[in-house]
Amino acid sequence: MSAADSFRQTNAAFAARVHGAPAERWDDPAPCEGWVARDVVRHLVEWLPAFLQHGAGVELGSVPSVDEDPVLAWDTFASLVQALLDDPATATKTYTGPPGTHPLDRAIDQFFTSDVFLHTWDLARATGQDETLDETRCAHMLAGMEPWDDALRSSGHYGPRQPVAEDANAQTRLLAFIGRQV
Repeated sequence: MSAADSFRQTNAAFAARVHGAPAERWDDPAPCEGWVARDVVRHLVEWLPAFLQHGAGVELGSVPSVDEDPVLAWDTFASLVQALLDDPATATKTYTGPPGTHPLDRAIDQFFTSDVFLHTWDLARATGQDETLDETRCAHMLAGMEPWDDALRSSGHYGPRQPVAEDANAQTRLLAFIGRQV
């Protein structure tokens, strides 16, 4: 699947949670320590522009305030990301920074789109929506992340791995791997 299609698919699920969030739930606690629901959107909207600017010299564009309207902020931001990924020139650009040099579209897919996928569960949990993630993608991500357990854990981006039943489904195992209390 292309990076553009991967984001399109992942964003469809995340955007459904953004649009489905009851207005009164945007300040409810999220599973990420110290965050509320709107902080999930804020995190995604804020880190990618710096990643793009510093690693590829790409300016994404401005986005409305997450505090004023998290739905409009996400919709605007997601359309900018999709336009970048749909642009054939993006595949010819490179990202250079931790953890190395990658084609820009693949770097966005690997680091950002994967983050959107994981935070779909966080936003759903915080806002009382369907928490179901694609089981095949969960299994694929977990298989790709497990060999990097020590490096991922030491990065500070993930909490301690949580115990799960041996027969737990891929979503439960993935969420436990990244430190979520399922």
